[in-house]
Amino acid sequence: MKIFLGDKLVDEKDAMVSVFDHGLLYGDGVFEGIRAYNGRVFLLDEHIDRLYDSAKAIALTIPMSKKEMSDAVIETCKANEISDGYIRLVITRGVGTLGLNPYLCDKAQIIIIAAKIQLYPQELYDKGLRIVTVGTVRNHPEAINPRVKSLNYLNNVLAKIEAINAGCMECLMLNHKGEVAEASGDNVFAIKNGVITTPPSTCGALEGLTRNKVMELAQAAGYEMREAPMARYDLYVADEVFLTGTAAEIISVVDIDKRDIGDGKPGEITGKLAKMYHDCANSEGTRIQ
Repeated sequence: MKIFLGDKLVDEKDAMVSVFDHGLLYGDGVFEGIRAYNGRVFLLDEHIDRLYDSAKAIALTIPMSKKEMSDAVIETCKANEISDGYIRLVITRGVGTLGLNPYLCDKAQIIIIAAKIQLYPQELYDKGLRIVTVGTVRNHPEAINPRVKSLNYLNNVLAKIEAINAGCMECLMLNHKGEVAEASGDNVFAIKNGVITTPPSTCGALEGLTRNKVMELAQAAGYEMREAPMARYDLYVADEVFLTGTAAEIISVVDIDKRDIGDGKPGEITGKLAKMYHDCANSEGTRIQ
């Protein structure tokens, strides 16, 4: 496997970073998870824009233009013969001292990995996902704003640990007000009487690009789409609940905290949206070849 490191492709065995890199020492950096479908990188421009927005929010200068970064993603996909796969794009603060001061870091480090991924087994897409609400509260927006896709993912990791310990692969996270924020790695949607609702980013949700695309597709298909704060009650009594994410795509939730959602099976509208998203993802994007 070839890894893009710094400013060039290297063999996987040579893709190493310093133990003094602040991305390792402090989780100081940002990242994007990007998908490739059918020889195209899906939503590449949007991912690059969000990457640079996240970097700006944490005062991290990326030593490469957006165009150069997009070209590097395509180059990495080509080098690994990726037609359908997953790209992890990471920017760390770079090599510094053992102190916190980020201004002592020499230069941001760029890492691009292009490989395969399957987040959930097909059975869960067919039958739906069971999740639980966890005690780990989503980061306060004025602590680490969830709109920043940072390398500091411990908040999500702790929530994932709770989910796994409860026998689930995913969970529901609430914000400091007790409102629905998101899952540990995905956005949350609920459908009630044909109206589709998802929490706004102000409730502690990452402004997911899959989320945004699903909202766009739902509105184009004539569904009423809303961004509004939600309580767990709104999910418990929903007709359908589903999660969205770059890796997960769209997956139904059929049980939350031992409550069946709707009839306890993946819903009709969720299925339609999943098909629309799949068709879109397989026909749009930046060509690799």
